[in-house]
Amino acid sequence: MLAETFPTILPSLSHDAQLEVISLYQLAGEKIESGHPPFRHPHHSASSVSLIGGGTHPKPGEVSLAHRGVLFLDEMAEFAKKTLDMLRQPLETGKVTISRISSTVTYPADFILLGAMNPCPCGYLGSRTRYCTCSPKQIQAYRNRVSGPIYDRMDVLLSLEVIDFTKETRVSESSETIRKRVEEARRKQYERYGKEITNGRVPFELLMEKSPLAKMQQLLLQQWASQHQWSNRVQTKIIRLARTISDLKGTEEIADESLWEAMTLRWMKTYTKQQATAR
Repeated sequence: MLAETFPTILPSLSHDAQLEVISLYQLAGEKIESGHPPFRHPHHSASSVSLIGGGTHPKPGEVSLAHRGVLFLDEMAEFAKKTLDMLRQPLETGKVTISRISSTVTYPADFILLGAMNPCPCGYLGSRTRYCTCSPKQIQAYRNRVSGPIYDRMDVLLSLEVIDFTKETRVSESSETIRKRVEEARRKQYERYGKEITNGRVPFELLMEKSPLAKMQQLLLQQWASQHQWSNRVQTKIIRLARTISDLKGTEEIADESLWEAMTLRWMKTYTKQQATAR
């Protein structure tokens, strides 16, 4: 439900972005409601061709149809590992290149990837009300279906717990309120870099030129990176995320609180079999 409502907090597409998206959908022979960021939700049985694109007569895949929008992979661990690993190029470069004997085609694929998966094959690891029947070996094999390089390309890793619907819940903000804040943050980023590009795509050198980290912030990031064995790519993503959090909060520089929040969003709660039994 969270993934399906995610597009409601995204700004409407600009004129140029709409033209890009419409062109891709025309190539794929599909229709789209113009003005709104696309939302694609392929089934986990989807082939690599349907996800990435290609075929005898190459056409855009799901990653390109999600351009300027959201690609949601539910039950992410159920996708073929080879297919998931093919997401590396579009996640890194914002485009996908399909090579055939007669020609090579490049399609734009700048999307927000959302993935959801259970903590274990049975889905009850860490539950307070159900008992997990999976062995440690099964749990590790299940998690390894999503490779380390794909995890490295994720900005945020979250572990969600079961919600008790018998208790009263309160919504603090509407999608419209959040969308206005996102629109303002996007505007700041476009002004900062002088073109329609976000913190997630701007060259890292330019990001550091416009928003350098303070010395104490650099030391803090290095300490956490050493403790959690974060790669250089993960550390770069944390800085980009901290800059975005600061934009959403309206601060000109990367705030200490924003960097701390970005680092904690990379820490995903994982239960071992022994911890789950103890609970």
